[in-house]
Amino acid sequence: MATAAVLSGVDATFEVTEVDVGEPGPGEVRVRIAGTGVCHTDQVVREGSYPYEFPAVLGHEGAGVVEAVGPGVTGIEEGDHVVLSFNSCGRCRPCLSGHPAYCDDFFFLNFGGRRHDGSTAFSRSGEPVGSHFFGQSSFASTTIASSRSVVKVRDDVDLAVLGPLGCGIQTGAGTVLNALDPEPGSSVAIFGAGAVGLAGLLAAVVAGATTIVAVDLHDERLALAGELGATHTVSARRDDVVAAVDDATGGGVQYAVDTTGVPAVVRQAFDCLAAQGRLALVAAAAPGTEVSLEVGASLVKGWQVQTVVEGDAVPQDFIPRLIDLWDAGLFPFDELVRTYPFDQIDRAFADSASGETIKPVLRFD
Repeated sequence: MATAAVLSGVDATFEVTEVDVGEPGPGEVRVRIAGTGVCHTDQVVREGSYPYEFPAVLGHEGAGVVEAVGPGVTGIEEGDHVVLSFNSCGRCRPCLSGHPAYCDDFFFLNFGGRRHDGSTAFSRSGEPVGSHFFGQSSFASTTIASSRSVVKVRDDVDLAVLGPLGCGIQTGAGTVLNALDPEPGSSVAIFGAGAVGLAGLLAAVVAGATTIVAVDLHDERLALAGELGATHTVSARRDDVVAAVDDATGGGVQYAVDTTGVPAVVRQAFDCLAAQGRLALVAAAAPGTEVSLEVGASLVKGWQVQTVVEGDAVPQDFIPRLIDLWDAGLFPFDELVRTYPFDQIDRAFADSASGETIKPVLRFD
């Protein structure tokens, strides 16, 4: 039995209720959740932009303690402290080449809502409730997670705070450190100073970028970006963004990250690039979203654009690395976090949507 936030359909409020939890199957573990982040992808599914089967338990930034291990699981034991990340098959070419975020079976394993055999980890009154969202469905006090989603971490840190490393923070930081890999002394622009964008900003600081530009609509977020290491901030409401970035960088930025998925902003990010500049797109935009680009002028620029999922990270390697950077005072992602009791999940979503909270984390006490 677990306390879970069950979503009955598109745009519904979360019902905090009791659900039955099955035993971990082959390749699975049961985890007692300490805390779980609220991510934009949860909201995208809630609002119906991505198809999903309801009722279901969402949540994909969980952290907790392993309670039981299913058949065939190795390297994970009862009592281990873990962060839960995305799921992957481990057998396809992208997985075997160290890029599990591009797994051939990514969509089903993370958005299918059930196991391959059709079963779910949760039920209520004998009826199935969707599970295995990103391999974990962590909006529950106890959940069944795929072992491929499990990242063992140190046991001397607050687990609840670590949850966002499983998706949003990993996405922003990994996009900069893994996908773009800017050299020391380079220039980086971050479009959107939410959790993903600010994690990317922190990573740019770690990478040694010396010009870091944050672009956002909210003055409060721009002020925080400045505190976290941005050398320049640009208001998308008041400033000519392209001109401001050009002034800040002396002719265009070498690396840019768009976290908004808004076509007009993506076009601005392109126009801010210097010759041979690189742009990473990470936002989960609605299906069918398109961006226009003037090909003739762009051709002579040598620009590169890359779409990035989950920071192109191997979570079992990258998340412990981020924890070590945080522990050394070099990656203070916890400054983005505000915690809420689990039963305030609807408030946490509202505060995230309004911009009042950058990274809500739901805690189980």
